[in-house]
Amino acid sequence: MATNSNAKSKLTPAQAYNVAELTDYAEGAVVSRTLADNESGTVTLFAFDAGQGLSEHTAPFDALVHVVDGKAELTIGGEAVTASAGEIVLMPANVPHALRATEPFKMLLIMLRSRSDL
Repeated sequence: MATNSNAKSKLTPAQAYNVAELTDYAEGAVVSRTLADNESGTVTLFAFDAGQGLSEHTAPFDALVHVVDGKAELTIGGEAVTASAGEIVLMPANVPHALRATEPFKMLLIMLRSRSDL
């Protein structure tokens, strides 16, 4: 079950935020909140309950996963990567990837559109 808390999505400029506090965990669910969205890309905060994840898929853009809290197992192009709080992982465009939270897990997903995509 995925929920989206975009009702309070955008951030106010020139203000500091504690990223981990911008969204809460929900039992048995994935919660997302879009923090920024423009022609250059998107920044979305996700909170996954333990055992939740995203099934294998591809994206047309490079993406960075910045782990804010917890730990997850990512599979990128068939290669398993474990990432914990404070770590960052690059997911290249058009490469199949998936993830599963091995414990409650929060991440910033930063999608980077290339100039040719604009």
